[in-house]
Amino acid sequence: MRGRVRFLDTRPLRGSRPFRDLWIGTSVSQVGWQIANVAVLAQTWALTGSPVGTGAIGLATGLPMVLFGLLGGTLADTVDRRAVVRATTAGQLLAAAALCAQALADNRNVLLLLALVALGTSCGALGAPARRTFPVRLLPGDQVAAGLALTNISFQAAMLTGPALAGLIIARWDFAAAYAAQAAAMVVSMLAVLRLPAMRPEGAGAAGGRRRPERGGWRIVLRRPTLWGSMATDLSATLLAMPIALFPLVNETRFGGDPRTLGLFLSAVAVGGITAGLLSGTVTRWRRAGLVQLSAAGVWGLALACFGLVGPLWPALGCLAVAGAADTVSVVTRSALVQMETPDAYRGRVSSVEHVIGVAGPELGNFRGGLLASATSASFSLAFGGLSAVLAIAAVAATNAPLRAYRTPPATAKPTAPGPADAAAAAGKTS
Repeated sequence: MRGRVRFLDTRPLRGSRPFRDLWIGTSVSQVGWQIANVAVLAQTWALTGSPVGTGAIGLATGLPMVLFGLLGGTLADTVDRRAVVRATTAGQLLAAAALCAQALADNRNVLLLLALVALGTSCGALGAPARRTFPVRLLPGDQVAAGLALTNISFQAAMLTGPALAGLIIARWDFAAAYAAQAAAMVVSMLAVLRLPAMRPEGAGAAGGRRRPERGGWRIVLRRPTLWGSMATDLSATLLAMPIALFPLVNETRFGGDPRTLGLFLSAVAVGGITAGLLSGTVTRWRRAGLVQLSAAGVWGLALACFGLVGPLWPALGCLAVAGAADTVSVVTRSALVQMETPDAYRGRVSSVEHVIGVAGPELGNFRGGLLASATSASFSLAFGGLSAVLAIAAVAATNAPLRAYRTPPATAKPTAPGPADAAAAAGKTS
């Protein structure tokens, strides 16, 4: 198998009907969310005509993601995870229907719109930790990374197609049709979740009732070097080198503010991500997941530093495409590592920590990049941030031998069990 380039590994879709159902439902719902996101942005602008109004969307989504994401972790380790995702998906469906209703009623109150956005986001965040644990329960150990790669590529495809579909729908039928499309997508997602098998946390008992979660859940992240190292790598990459907030400034100073160029920046990242996903069959078969994540995160930082320094458009887009590809490889390997390394009894809470880092890191990274650029320049902010990320990732690699040496378990391996350090973390305390 050495030296061969393998395309997308589709074994999870071919070998597991429950995973296939989940993937289809998730893929459709992601397109729906992208359509709804554009509709919310456009409707908020139409109601307020103010960047403060559109900025408030971030507040309506960011806070629920953090608060309910952490709560969802405990819930996922307490009751049947399938039941959690069923209930939260139903809540997302109701929120989408309510958004459609307010658009049909010609709502003029932006606070109502934002409240419904917050409701849908809260439901999604509450179910996200439980949903993240599904692939490792539905797939053999050697196919978990491949399953996550398939999920990632569907997300990248939704990022490309969703906004374009939203523009067409809104131009032809207005906001209500866009929200109706999201509601229809959530129906497909709900049907997929209904077909899943029960997934109670290990140790929950045959009855599947509510139980007290194992102690020390979130502290396992600190007790296991592979876990904290993987999350620290991701946080270093996003906190120090996130470029999205700088795209308008780069476009203005280098390319005359052409909106088509701004769109190309975002598309280049997505194209790189999709390309890496289509060629992920080789990466997902590499068992050195920790080393792969560290390397990919380092390439992300270097590519963005180069984007900050190059002048012509096509080399700049090439740098962004490389960054997008590296990000996909890093995300897939990190997600597989975290799920495989976490004992099932703690998987919901650890997934919630991963979810919050994945949400907060990019947002804080964009804020950091904007502040530095306002004091210096976009080029300096990008180059300094990218190189700082590389140095931070190198420090994680140098101080975390277990992460460097980590190997994904083979197909016959059982989910990891708590070790002595985990028992010490749990002794006498609740999470």
